[in-house]
Amino acid sequence: MGFNSAKKQKRAPRGGIVAALDVGSTKVCCFIARVEDAGSVRILGIGHQIATGVRTGAIVDMEAAETCIGAAVHQAEQQAGDTIREVIVNMSGGFPVSHSFNAEVSVPGPEVTEHDVHRALNHARSLQVAPDSRIVHAIPVGFALDGNRGIRDPKGMYGERLGVNVHVITASAGAVRNLQIGAARCHLEIDSMVVSPYASGLACLVEDEMELGAACIDMGGGTTTISVFCEGNLVWTDCIPVGGSHVTNDIARGLTTPVAHAERMKTLHGSAMATAADEREMIDVPQVGEEERGTSNSVPKSFLVRIIQPRLEEIFELVRQRLEQSGHAKLVGRRVVLTGGACQLPNTRELAQLILDKQVRLGRPLRIAGLNETHGGPAYSTAAGLLLHAVRNPNELPVSGHEAAASSGILGRVSLWLRENL
Repeated sequence: MGFNSAKKQKRAPRGGIVAALDVGSTKVCCFIARVEDAGSVRILGIGHQIATGVRTGAIVDMEAAETCIGAAVHQAEQQAGDTIREVIVNMSGGFPVSHSFNAEVSVPGPEVTEHDVHRALNHARSLQVAPDSRIVHAIPVGFALDGNRGIRDPKGMYGERLGVNVHVITASAGAVRNLQIGAARCHLEIDSMVVSPYASGLACLVEDEMELGAACIDMGGGTTTISVFCEGNLVWTDCIPVGGSHVTNDIARGLTTPVAHAERMKTLHGSAMATAADEREMIDVPQVGEEERGTSNSVPKSFLVRIIQPRLEEIFELVRQRLEQSGHAKLVGRRVVLTGGACQLPNTRELAQLILDKQVRLGRPLRIAGLNETHGGPAYSTAAGLLLHAVRNPNELPVSGHEAAASSGILGRVSLWLRENL
């Protein structure tokens, strides 16, 4: 998009170091990287811990979350040989919601100026959101002049009424605050928050997909998130509170086996769709509460697949339903990118194609140097996208903690008007 917002590129000054913290339902991951020429990044250190105290992307136990965040950051710092103070962190909990706000202002002069653009943007941003929500992103996605839409950069053009469409993403105030507290307890300051589906899309979509219109589906442990990009901008996001952990729990319940064994069986033998050979292959299933190994049951692999497939079908049905309800299904066309740790089961892409009726490819982080095969997989798309958000400096309106708190309601609108006009 041609318009460059007033947001300043505020990044860690020491040698162009940026750090990303991905707080997920199943893992907490920290990437430390150096910004190189042409806006690319090279990984210096990676820290990775099994998540504790986090459920469906939101912190539910502060002590446990602090421990695993601190351990992941320390591990990355040791590998990078550097200490970090600021992080870009993802927001996957807090029920992020997309809003589309339109605003229109008069153009007093003969042509549209930078000041007119900022007046329109501020007016759109000051529109009311729920009082218990916080603004995480405010992204201008299009301008209009005298009703003519589809204008990317109105500056220098003639018109009497300037309109703007701003995509605003809000999240629960409590979830945002808990994430800030969790980071602060680890002596970290949050430089910016990025909703997980936005980060995943930045990491996995190629430029043409972002421009022509595509959806990115990130299948995490506790949540599945959806982002839709068009004309280079994020235009819609959604979050479904179902993910890979639910598949694991289904296996544990269905086969009465411990959760750790259920996860192992899913990883080693799981599949999203059945094949003819599944009836012949037998799997040992240790039973809950049985100490001796000899007491495990044997079941055909087909039994395991019959537990996994319905849950994955449910996830893709919900994704299809949400996309259709959003009104953005036509923008996506047939282009869908599937990423996240839970998409790595064999035949998941084929099942997604069947249910979504779209072309689906598996996405992994792009444009990041220094990632090994393990950390360059779909499970690390969000963490990689956080780094890319830092260096790409996407076209967004600044959202500080104060504005996020004040922009909902009449006081926010008045304060913005005073700052704009006095």
